[in-house]
Amino acid sequence: MRSILHIDMNAFFASVEQRADPALRGKAMAVVGSKHRGVVLSPSYEARAFGVRTGMTYWEARRMCPKVVLVPADPSKYSHACEELLVIWKDFTPLVELFSIDEAFLDVTGCERLLGDPVQIAIRIKERIWREKGLTCSVGIGPNKLLAKLGSDMRKPDGLVLISPEDVREVLEDLPAKELCGIGPSLTEQLAAMGIRTCGELGRAPLAKLTARFGIAGERLRDMGLGIDDDAVVSPIEQQEEESKSVGHSMTLDEDCSDIQMIERHILQLSEKVGRRLRRGSYSGHTVSLTLRYSDFHTFSRQKKLDHSVNHGLDIYSYARELLRGLRLALPVRLVGVSVWGLEKNASQMPLFDDERHRKFIAEAMDDINDRYGDFTVTWGTLADRHRHERIISPAWRPEGDRQY
Repeated sequence: MRSILHIDMNAFFASVEQRADPALRGKAMAVVGSKHRGVVLSPSYEARAFGVRTGMTYWEARRMCPKVVLVPADPSKYSHACEELLVIWKDFTPLVELFSIDEAFLDVTGCERLLGDPVQIAIRIKERIWREKGLTCSVGIGPNKLLAKLGSDMRKPDGLVLISPEDVREVLEDLPAKELCGIGPSLTEQLAAMGIRTCGELGRAPLAKLTARFGIAGERLRDMGLGIDDDAVVSPIEQQEEESKSVGHSMTLDEDCSDIQMIERHILQLSEKVGRRLRRGSYSGHTVSLTLRYSDFHTFSRQKKLDHSVNHGLDIYSYARELLRGLRLALPVRLVGVSVWGLEKNASQMPLFDDERHRKFIAEAMDDINDRYGDFTVTWGTLADRHRHERIISPAWRPEGDRQY
Protein backbone atom coordinates (compact mmCIF):
# COMPACT_ATOMS: atom_id res chain seq x y z
CA MET A 1 0.00 0.00 0.00
CA ARG A 2 1.27 3.45 -0.91
CA SER A 3 1.82 6.24 1.60
CA ILE A 4 1.34 9.67 0.02
CA LEU A 5 1.76 13.05 1.70
CA HIS A 6 0.25 16.24 0.35
CA ILE A 7 1.90 19.37 1.74
CA ASP A 8 0.00 22.63 1.41
CA MET A 9 1.83 25.75 2.59
CA ASN A 10 -0.45 27.99 4.65
CA ALA A 11 -1.19 31.44 3.13
CA PHE A 12 2.10 31.00 1.30
CA PHE A 13 2.62 34.37 -0.39
CA ALA A 14 1.40 36.26 2.69
CA SER A 15 3.52 34.15 5.03
CA VAL A 16 6.64 34.72 2.91
CA GLU A 17 6.01 38.49 3.02
CA GLN A 18 5.51 38.40 6.79
CA ARG A 19 8.74 36.46 7.14
CA ALA A 20 10.57 39.04 5.02
CA ASP A 21 9.10 42.00 6.93
CA PRO A 22 8.59 41.28 10.65
CA ALA A 23 6.47 44.44 10.93
CA LEU A 24 3.73 42.59 9.02
CA ARG A 25 3.56 39.68 11.45
CA GLY A 26 0.30 39.43 13.32
CA LYS A 27 -1.33 42.03 11.07
CA ALA A 28 -4.22 41.74 8.67
CA MET A 29 -2.41 41.90 5.33
CA ALA A 30 -2.82 40.54 1.84
CA VAL A 31 -0.63 40.03 -1.19
CA VAL A 32 -2.23 41.65 -4.25
CA GLY A 33 -1.44 41.83 -7.93
CA SER A 34 -1.13 45.61 -7.71
CA LYS A 35 -0.95 48.16 -4.90
CA HIS A 36 -4.04 49.98 -6.06
CA ARG A 37 -5.96 47.63 -8.36
CA GLY A 38 -6.24 43.95 -9.14
CA VAL A 39 -7.19 41.05 -6.89
CA VAL A 40 -6.09 39.47 -3.63
CA LEU A 41 -3.68 36.62 -4.29
CA SER A 42 -3.04 35.54 -0.70
CA PRO A 43 -4.55 37.01 2.48
CA SER A 44 -2.93 36.36 5.86
CA TYR A 45 -4.99 34.43 8.38
CA GLU A 46 -5.40 37.64 10.36
CA ALA A 47 -7.09 39.17 7.27
CA ARG A 48 -9.15 36.03 6.67
CA ALA A 49 -10.65 36.47 10.12
CA PHE A 50 -12.29 39.65 8.72
CA GLY A 51 -13.60 37.82 5.64
CA VAL A 52 -10.86 38.74 3.17
CA ARG A 53 -10.52 35.94 0.62
CA THR A 54 -8.38 35.06 -2.38
CA GLY A 55 -9.86 36.50 -5.58
CA MET A 56 -11.42 39.57 -3.95
CA THR A 57 -10.76 42.91 -5.56
CA TYR A 58 -8.76 45.62 -3.80
CA TRP A 59 -11.95 47.49 -2.91
CA GLU A 60 -13.77 44.39 -1.64
CA ALA A 61 -10.86 43.58 0.67
CA ARG A 62 -10.89 47.17 1.96
CA ARG A 63 -14.62 46.94 2.69
CA MET A 64 -14.17 43.72 4.64
CA CYS A 65 -11.14 44.99 6.55
CA PRO A 66 -10.46 48.75 6.30
CA LYS A 67 -7.07 48.41 8.01
CA VAL A 68 -5.79 45.58 5.80
CA VAL A 69 -2.22 46.16 4.60
CA LEU A 70 -1.86 45.46 0.87
CA VAL A 71 1.52 44.25 -0.34
CA PRO A 72 2.31 43.98 -4.10
CA ALA A 73 3.31 40.47 -5.12
CA ASP A 74 7.01 39.68 -5.48
CA PRO A 75 7.28 36.46 -7.56
CA SER A 76 11.03 36.13 -6.99
CA LYS A 77 10.48 35.75 -3.22
CA TYR A 78 7.94 32.98 -3.66
CA SER A 79 9.92 31.03 -6.22
CA HIS A 80 13.00 31.22 -3.98
CA ALA A 81 10.99 30.03 -0.99
CA CYS A 82 9.65 27.11 -3.03
CA GLU A 83 13.19 26.12 -3.95
CA GLU A 84 14.12 26.18 -0.26
CA LEU A 85 11.20 23.92 0.59
CA LEU A 86 12.05 21.52 -2.21
CA VAL A 87 15.48 20.95 -0.66
CA ILE A 88 13.81 19.94 2.62
CA TRP A 89 11.27 17.64 0.98
CA LYS A 90 13.95 15.85 -1.03
CA ASP A 91 15.79 15.02 2.18
CA PHE A 92 12.85 12.74 3.02
CA THR A 93 12.13 11.17 -0.38
CA PRO A 94 13.27 11.57 -4.00
CA LEU A 95 9.66 11.20 -5.14
CA VAL A 96 8.50 14.81 -4.86
CA GLU A 97 5.95 16.26 -7.29
CA LEU A 98 5.24 19.98 -7.19
CA PHE A 99 1.49 20.38 -7.62
CA SER A 100 1.80 24.17 -7.57
CA ILE A 101 4.25 26.68 -6.16
CA ASP A 102 2.89 26.14 -2.64
CA GLU A 103 1.82 22.48 -2.80
CA ALA A 104 3.63 19.19 -3.27
CA PHE A 105 3.00 15.46 -3.19
CA LEU A 106 5.58 13.22 -1.52
CA ASP A 107 5.59 9.44 -1.91
CA VAL A 108 7.14 8.07 1.29
CA THR A 109 6.26 4.45 0.61
CA GLY A 110 9.07 2.24 1.90
CA CYS A 111 10.67 4.99 4.01
CA GLU A 112 9.30 3.66 7.30
CA ARG A 113 12.43 1.78 8.39
CA LEU A 114 14.59 4.86 8.10
CA LEU A 115 12.19 7.69 8.93
CA GLY A 116 9.28 6.20 10.85
CA ASP A 117 5.63 5.86 9.88
CA PRO A 118 3.96 8.45 7.60
CA VAL A 119 2.59 10.46 10.53
CA GLN A 120 6.04 10.68 12.11
CA ILE A 121 7.51 11.72 8.76
CA ALA A 122 4.87 14.42 8.36
CA ILE A 123 5.54 15.77 11.85
CA ARG A 124 9.28 15.90 11.16
CA ILE A 125 8.71 17.76 7.90
CA LYS A 126 6.39 20.28 9.55
CA GLU A 127 8.83 20.88 12.39
CA ARG A 128 11.76 21.34 10.05
CA ILE A 129 9.91 23.78 7.78
CA TRP A 130 8.94 25.86 10.81
CA ARG A 131 12.36 25.70 12.46
CA GLU A 132 14.41 26.46 9.33
CA LYS A 133 12.04 28.60 7.24
CA GLY A 134 9.58 30.09 9.69
CA LEU A 135 6.60 28.84 7.65
CA THR A 136 3.68 26.56 8.49
CA CYS A 137 1.95 23.97 6.36
CA SER A 138 -0.96 21.56 6.46
CA VAL A 139 -0.28 17.92 5.62
CA GLY A 140 -2.66 15.26 4.40
CA ILE A 141 -1.69 11.59 4.45
CA GLY A 142 -3.47 8.94 2.42
CA PRO A 143 -3.05 5.84 0.27
CA ASN A 144 -3.25 7.99 -2.89
CA LYS A 145 -2.94 11.57 -4.10
CA LEU A 146 -6.69 12.26 -4.13
CA LEU A 147 -7.12 11.40 -0.44
CA ALA A 148 -3.86 13.03 0.63
CA LYS A 149 -5.01 16.28 -1.02
CA LEU A 150 -8.38 15.98 0.68
CA GLY A 151 -6.67 15.48 4.04
CA SER A 152 -4.55 18.62 3.78
CA ASP A 153 -7.68 20.68 3.05
CA MET A 154 -9.57 19.37 6.08
CA ARG A 155 -7.56 21.10 8.80
CA LYS A 156 -5.99 24.52 8.23
CA PRO A 157 -3.78 26.18 9.18
CA ASP A 158 -0.93 24.02 10.49
CA GLY A 159 -2.97 20.82 10.40
CA LEU A 160 -2.21 17.14 9.94
CA VAL A 161 -4.85 14.63 8.82
CA LEU A 162 -4.42 10.91 8.17
CA ILE A 163 -7.00 9.14 6.00
CA SER A 164 -6.29 5.43 6.32
CA PRO A 165 -7.76 2.87 3.87
CA GLU A 166 -10.20 1.54 6.50
CA ASP A 167 -11.54 5.08 7.09
CA VAL A 168 -12.11 6.03 3.44
CA ARG A 169 -15.73 4.95 3.23
CA GLU A 170 -16.73 6.75 6.42
CA VAL A 171 -14.85 9.94 5.49
CA LEU A 172 -16.38 10.13 2.01
CA GLU A 173 -19.95 9.01 2.72
CA ASP A 174 -21.41 12.43 3.63
CA LEU A 175 -18.61 14.60 2.26
CA PRO A 176 -19.85 17.08 -0.39
CA ALA A 177 -18.50 16.01 -3.78
CA LYS A 178 -17.21 19.54 -4.39
CA GLU A 179 -14.58 18.98 -1.68
CA LEU A 180 -12.67 16.61 -3.96
CA CYS A 181 -9.85 18.11 -6.02
CA GLY A 182 -11.02 18.30 -9.64
CA ILE A 183 -14.73 18.82 -8.97
CA GLY A 184 -15.37 22.51 -9.50
CA PRO A 185 -18.54 24.64 -9.35
CA SER A 186 -19.79 23.76 -12.84
CA LEU A 187 -19.33 20.02 -12.33
CA THR A 188 -20.89 20.29 -8.87
CA GLU A 189 -24.01 21.80 -10.43
CA GLN A 190 -24.19 19.11 -13.10
CA LEU A 191 -23.86 16.36 -10.51
CA ALA A 192 -26.49 18.01 -8.30
CA ALA A 193 -28.87 18.06 -11.26
CA MET A 194 -28.44 14.28 -11.36
CA GLY A 195 -29.21 13.99 -7.64
CA ILE A 196 -25.55 13.51 -6.68
CA ARG A 197 -24.31 15.78 -3.92
CA THR A 198 -22.01 13.69 -1.75
CA CYS A 199 -19.02 11.49 -2.48
CA GLY A 200 -20.99 8.51 -1.19
CA GLU A 201 -23.73 9.16 -3.74
CA LEU A 202 -21.12 9.63 -6.46
CA GLY A 203 -19.43 6.33 -5.64
CA ARG A 204 -22.77 4.48 -5.76
CA ALA A 205 -23.99 6.13 -8.97
CA PRO A 206 -24.50 3.69 -11.88
CA LEU A 207 -21.50 3.84 -14.17
CA ALA A 208 -23.75 3.84 -17.24
CA LYS A 209 -25.51 6.95 -15.93
CA LEU A 210 -22.23 8.81 -15.38
CA THR A 211 -20.67 7.84 -18.71
CA ALA A 212 -23.85 8.77 -20.56
CA ARG A 213 -23.53 12.27 -19.13
CA PHE A 214 -19.75 12.77 -18.95
CA GLY A 215 -18.30 10.24 -21.38
CA ILE A 216 -15.10 8.50 -20.33
CA ALA A 217 -14.72 11.01 -17.49
CA GLY A 218 -17.71 9.35 -15.82
CA GLU A 219 -15.61 6.36 -14.81
CA ARG A 220 -13.01 8.64 -13.29
CA LEU A 221 -15.72 10.49 -11.36
CA ARG A 222 -17.11 7.29 -9.87
CA ASP A 223 -13.62 6.23 -8.81
CA MET A 224 -13.17 9.61 -7.13
CA GLY A 225 -16.39 9.07 -5.20
CA LEU A 226 -14.96 5.77 -3.98
CA GLY A 227 -11.61 7.32 -3.07
CA ILE A 228 -9.78 5.48 -5.86
CA ASP A 229 -6.83 7.18 -7.56
CA ASP A 230 -4.00 5.36 -9.33
CA ASP A 231 -2.01 8.45 -10.36
CA ALA A 232 1.64 8.12 -9.38
CA VAL A 233 3.75 10.82 -7.75
CA VAL A 234 5.91 12.06 -10.62
CA SER A 235 9.46 13.10 -9.73
CA PRO A 236 11.13 16.11 -11.42
CA ILE A 237 13.32 13.81 -13.55
CA GLU A 238 10.26 12.00 -14.87
CA GLN A 239 8.56 15.35 -15.51
CA GLN A 240 11.53 16.51 -17.59
CA GLU A 241 11.54 13.29 -19.61
CA GLU A 242 7.85 13.71 -20.34
CA GLU A 243 8.26 17.37 -21.24
CA SER A 244 10.99 16.57 -23.74
CA LYS A 245 8.22 15.14 -25.93
CA SER A 246 5.98 18.21 -25.84
CA VAL A 247 5.41 21.56 -24.18
CA GLY A 248 1.89 22.70 -23.46
CA HIS A 249 -0.42 24.77 -21.29
CA SER A 250 -4.15 24.54 -20.66
CA MET A 251 -6.69 26.54 -18.67
CA THR A 252 -10.17 25.86 -17.38
CA LEU A 253 -12.28 28.93 -18.12
CA ASP A 254 -14.13 30.79 -15.38
CA GLU A 255 -17.33 30.28 -17.35
CA ASP A 256 -18.25 28.04 -20.28
CA CYS A 257 -17.63 30.10 -23.40
CA SER A 258 -19.02 30.11 -26.97
CA ASP A 259 -17.45 33.44 -27.98
CA ILE A 260 -14.85 32.62 -30.64
CA GLN A 261 -12.97 35.88 -30.12
CA MET A 262 -12.70 35.25 -26.38
CA ILE A 263 -11.49 31.69 -27.01
CA GLU A 264 -8.90 33.04 -29.45
CA ARG A 265 -7.71 35.45 -26.78
CA HIS A 266 -7.18 32.54 -24.40
CA ILE A 267 -5.34 30.69 -27.17
CA LEU A 268 -3.02 33.68 -27.61
CA GLN A 269 -2.29 33.75 -23.90
CA LEU A 270 -1.53 30.02 -23.86
CA SER A 271 0.57 30.25 -27.03
CA GLU A 272 2.71 32.97 -25.44
CA LYS A 273 3.31 30.80 -22.38
CA VAL A 274 4.20 27.78 -24.54
CA GLY A 275 6.54 29.84 -26.72
CA ARG A 276 8.31 31.24 -23.70
CA ARG A 277 8.91 27.79 -22.25
CA LEU A 278 10.16 26.51 -25.58
CA ARG A 279 12.67 29.34 -25.89
CA ARG A 280 13.82 28.92 -22.31
CA GLY A 281 14.68 25.29 -23.02
CA SER A 282 16.12 26.10 -26.48
CA TYR A 283 13.39 24.00 -28.09
CA SER A 284 11.24 24.38 -31.16
CA GLY A 285 8.58 22.02 -32.48
CA HIS A 286 7.04 20.81 -35.74
CA THR A 287 3.45 20.14 -34.59
CA VAL A 288 0.94 22.53 -33.01
CA SER A 289 -1.98 21.01 -31.11
CA LEU A 290 -5.23 22.58 -29.91
CA THR A 291 -7.27 20.86 -27.19
CA LEU A 292 -10.84 21.80 -26.28
CA ARG A 293 -13.17 20.45 -23.63
CA TYR A 294 -16.88 21.06 -23.95
CA SER A 295 -19.21 21.86 -21.08
CA ASP A 296 -20.24 18.18 -21.04
CA PHE A 297 -16.55 17.20 -20.51
CA HIS A 298 -16.12 15.77 -23.99
CA THR A 299 -12.47 16.50 -24.80
CA PHE A 300 -10.75 16.38 -28.18
CA SER A 301 -7.62 17.66 -29.90
CA ARG A 302 -6.68 18.78 -33.40
CA GLN A 303 -3.12 18.97 -34.69
CA LYS A 304 -1.29 20.64 -37.52
CA LYS A 305 2.07 19.31 -38.69
CA LEU A 306 4.44 21.93 -40.08
CA ASP A 307 7.30 21.70 -42.53
CA HIS A 308 9.32 23.95 -40.25
CA SER A 309 9.80 24.32 -36.50
CA VAL A 310 8.32 27.12 -34.34
CA ASN A 311 8.87 28.52 -30.86
CA HIS A 312 7.40 32.02 -31.17
CA GLY A 313 4.07 32.62 -29.45
CA LEU A 314 2.52 34.43 -32.39
CA ASP A 315 3.39 31.59 -34.77
CA ILE A 316 1.94 29.02 -32.40
CA TYR A 317 -1.16 31.18 -31.99
CA SER A 318 -1.61 31.54 -35.73
CA TYR A 319 -1.69 27.77 -36.28
CA ALA A 320 -3.82 27.08 -33.20
CA ARG A 321 -6.34 29.72 -34.28
CA GLU A 322 -6.42 28.14 -37.74
CA LEU A 323 -7.34 24.85 -36.10
CA LEU A 324 -10.09 26.55 -34.08
CA ARG A 325 -11.61 28.23 -37.11
CA GLY A 326 -11.76 24.87 -38.85
CA LEU A 327 -14.17 23.62 -36.17
CA ARG A 328 -17.87 24.08 -35.61
CA LEU A 329 -18.34 24.19 -31.86
CA ALA A 330 -21.15 21.90 -30.76
CA LEU A 331 -21.24 23.16 -27.17
CA PRO A 332 -19.73 25.92 -25.03
CA VAL A 333 -16.06 25.40 -24.18
CA ARG A 334 -14.85 24.94 -20.58
CA LEU A 335 -11.14 24.19 -21.19
CA VAL A 336 -8.62 25.30 -23.80
CA GLY A 337 -5.15 23.85 -24.27
CA VAL A 338 -2.26 24.59 -26.64
CA SER A 339 0.84 22.43 -27.05
CA VAL A 340 3.77 21.96 -29.38
CA TRP A 341 5.09 18.50 -30.27
CA GLY A 342 7.98 17.06 -32.26
CA LEU A 343 10.56 19.03 -30.32
CA GLU A 344 14.11 19.71 -31.38
CA LYS A 345 16.80 20.95 -29.04
CA ASN A 346 18.86 23.97 -30.13
CA ALA A 347 17.13 23.90 -33.49
CA SER A 348 16.66 27.65 -33.94
CA GLN A 349 19.06 29.57 -36.16
CA MET A 350 19.67 33.29 -36.63
CA PRO A 351 16.99 34.52 -39.07
CA LEU A 352 18.20 35.76 -42.41
CA PHE A 353 15.80 38.67 -42.88
CA ASP A 354 15.67 41.90 -40.89
CA ASP A 355 11.99 41.63 -39.89
CA GLU A 356 12.51 38.06 -38.64
CA ARG A 357 15.59 39.06 -36.65
CA HIS A 358 13.66 42.02 -35.22
CA ARG A 359 10.84 39.77 -34.06
CA LYS A 360 13.31 37.31 -32.53
CA PHE A 361 15.03 40.07 -30.56
CA ILE A 362 11.67 41.42 -29.35
CA ALA A 363 10.68 37.97 -28.09
CA GLU A 364 13.99 37.58 -26.26
CA ALA A 365 13.67 41.02 -24.69
CA MET A 366 10.11 40.23 -23.53
CA ASP A 367 11.35 36.96 -22.05
CA ASP A 368 14.06 38.76 -20.09
CA ILE A 369 11.62 41.28 -18.64
CA ASN A 370 8.95 38.71 -17.81
CA ASP A 371 11.51 36.40 -16.22
CA ARG A 372 12.61 39.22 -13.96
CA TYR A 373 9.31 40.88 -13.10
CA GLY A 374 6.71 38.15 -13.58
CA ASP A 375 4.53 36.65 -16.30
CA PHE A 376 2.95 39.11 -18.75
CA THR A 377 4.65 42.19 -17.31
CA VAL A 378 5.24 42.90 -21.00
CA THR A 379 2.74 41.39 -23.40
CA TRP A 380 0.83 41.98 -26.63
CA GLY A 381 -1.90 44.60 -26.70
CA THR A 382 -4.62 41.97 -27.03
CA LEU A 383 -3.69 40.61 -23.61
CA ALA A 384 -2.77 43.90 -21.94
CA ASP A 385 -6.10 44.47 -20.19
CA ARG A 386 -6.19 40.90 -18.93
CA HIS A 387 -2.78 41.10 -17.30
CA ARG A 388 -2.28 44.80 -16.60
CA HIS A 389 -2.80 44.44 -12.87
CA GLU A 390 -1.70 40.86 -12.33
CA ARG A 391 1.64 39.75 -10.96
CA ILE A 392 1.24 36.02 -10.62
CA ILE A 393 3.28 32.87 -10.89
CA SER A 394 2.12 30.36 -13.45
CA PRO A 395 0.71 27.09 -12.07
CA ALA A 396 3.25 25.38 -14.34
CA TRP A 397 6.17 27.03 -12.52
CA ARG A 398 8.90 24.58 -11.57
CA PRO A 399 12.31 25.23 -9.99
CA GLU A 400 13.90 22.64 -12.26
CA GLY A 401 14.08 21.93 -15.97
CA ASP A 402 12.25 23.61 -18.83
CA ARG A 403 9.34 24.62 -16.63
CA GLN A 404 11.47 26.96 -14.53
CA TYR A 405 10.21 30.55 -14.52
